[in-house]
Amino acid sequence: MAEYKVVEIFTSINGEGMRAGELAVFIRLQGCNLRCGYCDTMWANEAGAAYTKMTAEEILQKVKDAGIRNITLTGGEPLDQPDIGELIERITSDTWLRLEIETNGSISLEPFTGYPNPPVFTVDYKLPGSGMETAMDLENFNRLKPDDTVKFVVSDLNDLIRAKEIIGQYELTKRCHVILSPVFGNIEPKDMVEFMKEQKLNDIRMQIQMHKVIWDPEQRGV
Repeated sequence: MAEYKVVEIFTSINGEGMRAGELAVFIRLQGCNLRCGYCDTMWANEAGAAYTKMTAEEILQKVKDAGIRNITLTGGEPLDQPDIGELIERITSDTWLRLEIETNGSISLEPFTGYPNPPVFTVDYKLPGSGMETAMDLENFNRLKPDDTVKFVVSDLNDLIRAKEIIGQYELTKRCHVILSPVFGNIEPKDMVEFMKEQKLNDIRMQIQMHKVIWDPEQRGV
């Protein structure tokens, strides 16, 4: 039976995404295949990060005990975990639950799209400011559903310009939700709004990470 390296499970509000402000149970798994310059969960990505080994059944029981419908599977990079399909299948087999998977855009979504009660994906596109743009799996844009989201984490004006290029090139607003999110402390949200106005970026949301406004930006488990 597969076991997963769980660094934390906690209940909070979704700080971002299409269910921002709603309660969710977060399952954070250890490890990531990328090293983004602005990563705010690097502590969970290192091989030496503390974790608890849990089976899919043990994780699902924790979820059920919480009594919360929204489940966010995150990391690190959850899709890069061994046997992650088994965990996704167990969670989605309960049709009362709603699973969102936060993924960094470098892992193919194709193996994880055939479930009867499919998860929704929030897929990052790593802009130049991350240092990881060349790792993106661009075929994922063809695998998106209308309920999925592509998120662009923006460090500076160059990132905004690149995000606009990618959104237009792949017609992302016709495929799914699109979010622009500032790197906390790197770029002023008001400058992003001005860019959106100047460029007439319809059907795109600018979103601030709500949990970093409510709690200390460095606080874990929120």
